Parts: sequence; structure tokens; C-alpha cells
Amino acid sequence: MSAFRAIIAGGGTGGHLFPGIAVAREMEKRFDRTRIIFIVGHRKMEMNILDRYGYEKQSIDVEGLKGRGLLRGAGVMVRLPKGLYQSARVIKRVSPEVILGVGGYTAGPVCLAGRLLGVPTAIHEQNSYPGLTNRVLARVVNKVLISYNESREYFGAASIVLTGNPVREELFVARENEAKVSSRFTILVLGGSQGAQAINTAFVDALLHLRKQGLSPGVIHQTGNLDYERVEQQYRERGLEGEVMPFIEDMAGAYARADLVVSRAGATTLAEIAALGKASILIPYPYAANQHQDTNARVLEQAGGAIVMKERDMRGEDLAHELGELMGHPERVADMERAALARGRRDAARQIVDQLLEMVS
Repeated sequence: MSAFRAIIAGGGTGGHLFPGIAVAREMEKRFDRTRIIFIVGHRKMEMNILDRYGYEKQSIDVEGLKGRGLLRGAGVMVRLPKGLYQSARVIKRVSPEVILGVGGYTAGPVCLAGRLLGVPTAIHEQNSYPGLTNRVLARVVNKVLISYNESREYFGAASIVLTGNPVREELFVARENEAKVSSRFTILVLGGSQGAQAINTAFVDALLHLRKQGLSPGVIHQTGNLDYERVEQQYRERGLEGEVMPFIEDMAGAYARADLVVSRAGATTLAEIAALGKASILIPYPYAANQHQDTNARVLEQAGGAIVMKERDMRGEDLAHELGELMGHPERVADMERAALARGRRDAARQIVDQLLEMVS
């Protein structure tokens, strides 16, 4: 097969889209010519990410149902047929060999329309506890591809394959090609693409406590757009050193330079941390649906690759204690790195594309 057409549907966050991009890149490696269309909602962030990677995109009118009140939930249900119709139009126009849903409510009408039109369709679940959309779609699609064995029990009798969560290939290239230029212990702080005020506040406070102990780590701090000015001002006013930015464009370089990651526990970030063999302190988002970030983080913690701190219990002093312990015990950091790497799956994108092509054949 010299040409290959595929639709990848989902989004809502960068965490949903990046695995889809990793799969798209793997498809491009397999075939001389590809046409890959991402179907997403109307969020600007989704558009910006896909523009940055140069992928064709199409928006449909759809909203999530979970967490809506009765009236807003009814409004979402009323709009579902429109999203289904829009999805069917795109599918008929593109005539894809396969459709992959990567999580998020946009995948719902696209995967359903695909099955109604007879297109081989699969979903990929990134979290150990599946989202509502994927739990419903599991009864419809041809295959369910999972990142954690722990999620298998939630999908009933569906055809389930453990693949892992795909990681962008450029992250591996940077890890192998970019030598660490400084011996200074460097901490990478991530709150997700939208940032996390609680993490930002605690980390700045932790740096003050570390300074009192005579410790001055290197810092790469992604604040998120909404909190950037406040955090940057705190660094400046308190005389703290660090690379502070709203969003890290060169994530590959940031990972390559980091000795430790302080982060939320989104599925994509955890997949990257594990595949790259990075020690981490994880602060799960406490309001994530079904506490899936906490569940994800505990899997890595139990493997020995991470320390999990609950946001409600976290103070700057507590975070500084954990940071200081790791800075003072490089052998413990090395153990965590090995444990994380053992949990990682570098070949997830390849395995997913293998499964998709098996459905096509």
C-alpha cells in the first residue's frame, strides 16, 4: 500500500492530541504518501498544536456531557446529531482506511459515524481509569487499545490490546543527541499546557526554603499562560533564578536537561516521563474526572519511579524537603530513573499502527 488515509479524532487538551500526533508520525514512516486528518472541537489550543505540526484538521460542533447540569446536558444531547452528521460528511469526503479515537468527547460522534459507515475503527485509552467517551465507544468500535493493564476490566468483552501510550519521537532524539551541558541539578516544572497555580505557588516557596539550606538547583518552569506574569514577578522580586515561561516550545530539550520532573500526572506526561526514564514528583490534579490522575500516578509510584504528593496536603516546605532529599541522594534519583524507564513503552506508536493495519487487512 503506497498511500494511506486515516482520521484521528479527539482532543480537548494537548495530552489527548500528542499521542495522536505520535501515531500520525508512525503512519508517515510506513507509507510513501499519507493523508491524515485530525477531527477536533473548536478550542484554539487544539488548532495551534496541529498547525505547529502541520496536520490537516477539521472541527465539529460537540461538547462533553460529563459534569454538565441537567439543562446544559440536554443542550449537549440535542447537538449530538449535528456532530454525527458533520463527522459523517468528513468521513465520506476523506474515505479513510481507518479511524482512531484518542480520547476526549470529539471522538464520540466521529467513531460512531465511522462504524455506521463501515470504516474500521479503534479507540486508544491513555488513562488507567477510562474516560466516559471511551467506555461508551468500547461497545461500538472494532478494537480498544490501552496504555495500562489496569484499565482492562472497565471495557467488558471488547477486543482489547495493551499498546502503551505513544510518545513523540523527537523527545527520544533529543535524549540521545543532547548531552547534559551542566552538572547542576536541574528541575523541570510542568503543570500541564494550561499551568497549575497550586504547583507554581508551592514550587516558588520551595525554592526559598532550599535557598535557606544553601541549595540552588537549575530550574525550567512552565507556568501556563494564566499564571505566567504572577510567577515571573515572584521569581524577580525574591531574587530566584530560573527559566520561567508560559509554555515550553522545546519540550525535548527541557526533558533532556532535567534531572527531576515536578508535574501534574496527566497520561501523556507520565508516558513521556516513563519512556525517557525521568525521576519525578507528581502532584495529581485533584478535580480530574474519576481521580484518574491520582490513579495514573500511583501506578508509577508503586513501580518505584515517582513520589506522589497530594495537592491539598502540599506546602512549599514539604516540597522542598522532597527536593532536597533527592538532590542530596543521586543514587536514589538513579533508581527512580531505572524504575520509570522499565515502566515506559517506547514502541507504543508502532504497536498501535500495527493494530490499525491489522484491522484494515
